[in-house]
Amino acid sequence: MYKTRKKIVTICVYTLAVILFIGFALFLIPQKTGEQPSLYSLFSIAVFFCAVIFLAVRLKSSLVSKVHHDTMEKGETMIIKKFIDRLRFCYTLDDFYVAIADLLERRGDCSVLLIDRIKNYTLYNSPNRLTSSDAIREKMCQNFEENWRDGFYYFDRHFGVTSRFKKSRGFFLCFEKHHMFVFCNYTRLFDQSIYEQLYEEYKRFITRTRTIAQLSEIAATTKEWQQLAETQQSFLPQKIPNIPNLKIATYFRPLVNVSGDYFSILPIDKSKTLLMLGDVSGKGLPAALIMGLVMNTVKIIEDKEDLVGVIKAVDKSIKGMHLQDKYTVLFLSIIDTEKMKIRYINASMSDPIILSPSPDGYRIKPLTSNASLVGILDMGDVTVAEKRLFRGDTILMATDGVSEVMDDSGVELGDTDIYRKTLIAGASKSPQEFVNDIVDLIWKYNGDKKLHDDVTMMIAKVGY
Repeated sequence: MYKTRKKIVTICVYTLAVILFIGFALFLIPQKTGEQPSLYSLFSIAVFFCAVIFLAVRLKSSLVSKVHHDTMEKGETMIIKKFIDRLRFCYTLDDFYVAIADLLERRGDCSVLLIDRIKNYTLYNSPNRLTSSDAIREKMCQNFEENWRDGFYYFDRHFGVTSRFKKSRGFFLCFEKHHMFVFCNYTRLFDQSIYEQLYEEYKRFITRTRTIAQLSEIAATTKEWQQLAETQQSFLPQKIPNIPNLKIATYFRPLVNVSGDYFSILPIDKSKTLLMLGDVSGKGLPAALIMGLVMNTVKIIEDKEDLVGVIKAVDKSIKGMHLQDKYTVLFLSIIDTEKMKIRYINASMSDPIILSPSPDGYRIKPLTSNASLVGILDMGDVTVAEKRLFRGDTILMATDGVSEVMDDSGVELGDTDIYRKTLIAGASKSPQEFVNDIVDLIWKYNGDKKLHDDVTMMIAKVGY
């Protein structure tokens, strides 16, 4: 319905634009045979053409927004959309069941049956005669076998799959043998475009809960910390993406097998890249869980350019875990290599800087904190800072495991001249060479003794 209405709006707007343009052009072009249009007429036609295109694009955008609002934000479809929004912040099956009860059952008058076909176990069923019936469960298992192909489908009043959307009496989500049946007599009133969104969010939820359950199970029962560390590190970028005009190098060394440090590199388009680096309070499993939670939250957010929205979502996610005294410091930024600027929110990270070339050598520009700790305090109003970038600028992000390394006398590395000189000298090198210089300095300054914190850093060089 939404896609159809969008196409109709697009066709109507551009048809109207063409008619207006042709009418105006015919009015200005001479009607007499052989007479050439004047330069003024041609200029007027060109200006009018640009104006018509501009107004058509604006009008189309406005009408499409209205269609989207009327279709997706009102009526029956809104129930599914609100369920999707709620599902984004579900991290356990209990969260999922509450969302089903609040939105699909109470507000949508739907009945839900959730079956784990791997264990052949009913995870959830709505408290009514339909979904509590053993006969209905057996019927659905018979019609939708265990190895059913992943995706979303509609079923009719006989509980068999149907391609006739208007005849559907419910829909079925299948992902990795987790079968979710939603019985709803007015399924046909939901906009069809919403099902793809719902299915994608359902996939993310199943994957997310399995990962968290795996982390918890490994830590609580088997104590196989190496396996836990491997699972945790799977959240981190496995390969640095090839980004035009931006070279990046990273370093990640956990103090023990698991870590609360994390980083992410997410290209948005050909010129914009989201860079994130952070540190969760504490150590062990709770820190690892929060680390995975932050990474997943940022990954699934659609509008990654909305830095305030991203950090608010992270804050809400951490608080939703209800882990006492757990929070994160976080540096979140978007580097735009076309407009040559960096937009960022620094939530209490102490070390981010820009090393910028100048006639007198490299100058250090701090990217100072402009937000509070994330996940434990009321963040209040958050603002996005912005700085101009120049070709050759080097951006250094690091957790406090770098600057707080101590020598035998207890002096922290970040307070020394040798650290500053290493930064100035490394700024002209490639990011990987720069990372290597800092790592070598850390071990030399620490006297090759055991470190006392995780060490994580990311270096990005602009214009190369």
